[in-house]
Amino acid sequence: SMNIVILITCASREEAAKIAQGLIAKKLAACANQVDKVNSLFWWQGKVDSAQESLLIIKSQKALLKKIIKQVKSLHSYKVPEIIALPIIGGNIDYLDWIDESVRQPV
Repeated sequence: SMNIVILITCASREEAAKIAQGLIAKKLAACANQVDKVNSLFWWQGKVDSAQESLLIIKSQKALLKKIIKQVKSLHSYKVPEIIALPIIGGNIDYLDWIDESVRQPV
């Protein structure tokens, strides 16, 4: 399966931590990096808005994306959470193999 990076912005560091822990515990992600105090500027309901958010950078597989989206939505406070997946087109093969091993579901 293709390795992916998923970006998820969260309302608070607590919310981000809860989402990250949920994804790791269920083996839906190999790694979750949490970056706090991200300043976000965006369009919302017809006007420009801003927020200080926490950003999650998740490493996983494309095959798990639907489950990841469902899990994140169940824990997220936003009506329309940002959950965007980007393909990993290359990198350290040992690291990419580690992602695959880490999310391997028990048989």
